[in-house]
Amino acid sequence: MNMPVKIEYFKNPKNRELTPAELERFAQELDAIKQEVLDDLGEKDVKYLRRVISTVRYSNALGRALLFAGWFPPAWLLGTGLLSVAKILENMEVGHNVMHGQYDWMNDPNYTGQGYEWDTVGTSDNWRETHNFKHHTYTNIKGMDDDIGYGLLRLFPEQRWKAGYLLQPLYSIPFCLLFQWGVAIQNLELGKWWIGKKSKQQLLKEWKPMQAKIGKKLFKDYVFFPVIAGPSALPVFLGNLTANGVRNIWTFSIIFCGHFTKDVEVFPKTVLLNESKGHWYMRQIRGSSNLTGSEAFHILSGHLSHQIEHHLFPEVPARRYRKMAPKVEAVCKKYGLNYNNASLAKQFGQVVGRIVKYAFPFKK
Repeated sequence: MNMPVKIEYFKNPKNRELTPAELERFAQELDAIKQEVLDDLGEKDVKYLRRVISTVRYSNALGRALLFAGWFPPAWLLGTGLLSVAKILENMEVGHNVMHGQYDWMNDPNYTGQGYEWDTVGTSDNWRETHNFKHHTYTNIKGMDDDIGYGLLRLFPEQRWKAGYLLQPLYSIPFCLLFQWGVAIQNLELGKWWIGKKSKQQLLKEWKPMQAKIGKKLFKDYVFFPVIAGPSALPVFLGNLTANGVRNIWTFSIIFCGHFTKDVEVFPKTVLLNESKGHWYMRQIRGSSNLTGSEAFHILSGHLSHQIEHHLFPEVPARRYRKMAPKVEAVCKKYGLNYNNASLAKQFGQVVGRIVKYAFPFKK
């Protein structure tokens, strides 16, 4: 029999402590929600993915074509907007979800979790290691989940304070603007190299595949397309730069609002002792938050607006989260667990509040 969780696990008064028997029933009810969807997967899911992929391709092509006439301001604005949408959709609704293996059952070699390479400077292999494995396995466990502050920010009182954090309200801004770069180098663990826990040789070995990917993406957006645009080289260059920036801001906002709002918790490594499936499910719920919005908003977020459902069921096609959410919320209510769900504006305000508050040595 699994031992009851330690009281230190339960910090938020909005959540009730569950007995082992309750945790088992809790897990069974969530498993049933998941299995119902898995049993229903089929052609409609395939058609949806292909529609999104077509939207990405056409938006990308039309956006780049309009940027060739970028000396005309309306063309530049529309072209940049379409290219931004293409980049956001490819990263969030296609790349992120495909790399989770959500469409492996299609048996399409172009869209397998282990084979897909997304359109960003970070390599898919690194993302699968830091995100799919570390983050989704050890969600919000201090010292094991590198996504807690991404090694740059103190966002929870459980993180040890250092004087450098006083500047995080300032340096979080360029981190937001350059978010894809922060994600790209995350797996390098530069801090370990800096303090001598990683050799220069190991760092260079890990850097080599990243260097190739970064070079390819920089050449594509900032050399190839501007050069072939001829007289419109500068508008094309600026359009690509802006589209990448828009994607960075959007992904930063969605991801941070899904992980670092007021009621989200972090946990000690001891929670892994005798962690049952019910415990694991509960940790995902208490370490995530959702966003309300329109259908278009959910699609543009890659359905990570349903971060709770994504953490519970990362291998389920994300388009299904919207219909799963009311059932998950009902289960949470039944067992006395907080279902963290609010607007983007409200959740982002809480994120900013954390960034500012924990720049100082507050311990609660």
